Amino acid sequence: MERRKYPIYFSFPALSVFLLFFIAPTLIGVYYSFTDWNVNADSIRFIGLDNYKALFGEPRLGKALSNTLIFAAAVTLLQNAVGLGLALLMNEAIRMRNLYRTVFFMPYVIAPIVIGYVFRAIYHPEHGIVNEALGWIGLGSLGQDWLNDPKWALFSIIVTDIWRVAGFAMVVYLAGLQFIPKDLTESASIDGAGYWRRFRHIVFPLLAASFTVNVLLSVIGSMKVFEMVMVLTDGGPGYTTEVFYTYIRSTFSLGQMGYSTAINLMLFVLVTVVGVPVLMALKKREVEM
Repeated sequence: MERRKYPIYFSFPALSVFLLFFIAPTLIGVYYSFTDWNVNADSIRFIGLDNYKALFGEPRLGKALSNTLIFAAAVTLLQNAVGLGLALLMNEAIRMRNLYRTVFFMPYVIAPIVIGYVFRAIYHPEHGIVNEALGWIGLGSLGQDWLNDPKWALFSIIVTDIWRVAGFAMVVYLAGLQFIPKDLTESASIDGAGYWRRFRHIVFPLLAASFTVNVLLSVIGSMKVFEMVMVLTDGGPGYTTEVFYTYIRSTFSLGQMGYSTAINLMLFVLVTVVGVPVLMALKKREVEM
C-alpha cells in the first residue's frame, strides 16, 4: 500500500504550483467577470450577468468573433496541408534534407513580434518585397497595400502566420512518418500501388495521431492569436482584422477590468467548445500500428 502511494507524493509540488498559478487565478477571474471592476470605481460590486449582456450587444465583439473563427479555420487547414506536404518531401532521400528541415522549422522559434515587424517591411506598399517582386515579373498591377486594405489585411496576416507555424507541423508529421514501418509501404509498392494509393490507404491513416496533435494545437493556438495581429495591423484598418485578444487589450487599456475578464472567459469557453469536439472526432480515427 505504501509503495503504491509513495510516487503520488512527488506530484504535490507540481500540483501546488498548478493550483496556485492557474486554477486559483482562473476561479478569481470567473468571479471578477460578474463584477463592475474598473479603474474608476471606488469599490467592486457584483453585477451578475450585466457584463455578458453588454458583450452580446457589442458589434465590435461580433467582428472579433468572426475574424477569429475565419483566422483559425484558415490557419488550421493550410498549416496542416503545408506542413504535411513539407514532411512528405523531407522524408524522402534528398540531399541536404537536414538543412532544409532546419530552415523550414526556424521561423517557429522566432518570436511572433519579430516576424510581425519583418513582414510589415515585406508588405510595405511602396518599398516592400512583395510589391517589388510583382513589379519585377511584370505583375505590378497586382500590388496592394496589403496591411491597410480591408480586403487583404486579414489574408496577409493568415499567410504570415502559416509561414511561421508550418515548420512545426512538418516536424510533428515527420515524427509520425518515422514510426510507419517501411515494410507496409514497400509491400504495397510491390503489389503495384502507386504513391497516392500508398499515401491514402497506409500513410495517412497511420499519421492519425500526428494529425490529431497538429490540428488540436493549430485550433487552440490560432484562436488565441494576438502578437501577429497587434504588430501587423493592431486590429485595423478600422476593425477589419480585430480578433479576441486585440479587443480584450483595448478594453483593458480603458480600465474595464471586469468587462475584459468576461471577454477572456468567453474566449476560454469558445476554445473549449471548439477544441473538445475536434479532439474527440480525431481520436476516433486513430489506429494502432
